[in-house]
Amino acid sequence: MDFEIINGDIAALETECLVVAVAPEGQLSPAASAADSASNGYLQEILAGGDISGKTAQTLLLHKVPGLTARRVLLLGVGKEEERNNRNYRKAITAAMGVVKSTGISHVIFALDGVLTDDTDQYRQLRHLVEWSGQELYLYDETKSKKADPLKLEKFSILCAEEDTDLAEQALLDGTAIVNGTSIARDLGNLPPNICTPTYLAERALELEAEFEALTTTILDEDEMAELGMHCLLSVGKGSEQPSKLVVMQYNGGVEGEAPHVLVGKGITFDTGGISLKPGDSMDEMKYDMCGAASVFGAINAVCEMALPINVVGIVAAAENMPSGHASKPGDIVTTMSGQTVEILNTDAEGRLVLCDALTYAGRFNPASVVDIATLTGACIIALGHQASGLMSNDDQLAQQLLEAGVQAGDRAWQLPLWDEYQEQLDSNFADMQNIGGRPAGSITAACFLSRFTKEYRWAHLDIAGVAWNSGKNKGATGRCVPLLTQYLLNQSATEE
Repeated sequence: MDFEIINGDIAALETECLVVAVAPEGQLSPAASAADSASNGYLQEILAGGDISGKTAQTLLLHKVPGLTARRVLLLGVGKEEERNNRNYRKAITAAMGVVKSTGISHVIFALDGVLTDDTDQYRQLRHLVEWSGQELYLYDETKSKKADPLKLEKFSILCAEEDTDLAEQALLDGTAIVNGTSIARDLGNLPPNICTPTYLAERALELEAEFEALTTTILDEDEMAELGMHCLLSVGKGSEQPSKLVVMQYNGGVEGEAPHVLVGKGITFDTGGISLKPGDSMDEMKYDMCGAASVFGAINAVCEMALPINVVGIVAAAENMPSGHASKPGDIVTTMSGQTVEILNTDAEGRLVLCDALTYAGRFNPASVVDIATLTGACIIALGHQASGLMSNDDQLAQQLLEAGVQAGDRAWQLPLWDEYQEQLDSNFADMQNIGGRPAGSITAACFLSRFTKEYRWAHLDIAGVAWNSGKNKGATGRCVPLLTQYLLNQSATEE
């Protein structure tokens, strides 16, 4: 589907559907007002009739509006001024796209004038329109015998003033890149675990390398990881027939030798819990335990498409956690790449075991910052539900930058403490640390574990267990935190440039 920015007289726009905004008490947005004037007050007449009140996300589809070339006009409710925020903006866009999809039109023009949100940044308003509309068009049919019908919507246009065209074009390009990155993350998350294995992730990384000239990919196999001393990561995949992989994607868009920003993703392609076996109920959803890795793939793809003037490294620690005669056992002690030893008390706390070695590996790049992303703890769902990612960091400035990026991207995080007092819960009688700290503050102690491998650089941890996928009727990967990560890197590239 093609996205485009257009200018022109709203009455003369040729399209199958023109979307304009209306508010309570008969208020019209500037574009809607222009359409109303061209139709000799037809839209106001409709509003006066009470068919639509202008509440947030209300819709009314009109046909053959007099004075307009557009075949249809979709009135989209934006609510009262005090109700306009990004949350309701997204609701309205979702409602509009629902009508567009169900109508089966091939071309739509959105003329919303930036009146749907209290965010005054026009670039972000337009970018979110592209992002959220594009995400509503996502469809997974990779493993279905009958493929979905081809998308009927072929062209998505946004009307803006001529003097705003350059800004709008940039918003469109960036928004499209984020949509594509999010879709990649969702595809990887939704694939079944018999297809999406550590080897499959490695192959996808090599495909990205072939697609983008600025990207270089390196795959470390189990022998190479053993030579580096990554026995903690390797311990997780011991019970599986699938070999573990460390995937390293280097994007070189900045000055040669400039310190890169590193993203590290947990890539457990299926998590049975190992010997500490999970309950059978909903275990199928443990294919989503690689969504941290998926978000790294998505963010790297977005950065490549945007051609950001920045250096970025994406590291994916990929393994499958299975029970077998070769699997790690509770009580085993393993040595990490850093030389520290870990007593494995619960094999289902495996994400931190693969991440700790990947984080040590990240140090060789002398990074400007390191952010790891992982579906790490169920405790984070208890703490924050399914709305925000949990954020913990050893650097307050980095934490604030990520929080701000989350707000800007509409992909929010919430910071939790990382105090030294929590570290004591990881004390072990037999090793330098144990891999669990008990039920209290489970998300925090997991981050405390990781912090022991990140003392040499600025680091933050995003626990996305509550936001990476939806369960129930709408089961599927969400693609978070691709928008947050991409916004963070956009902000860093602007600062460095």
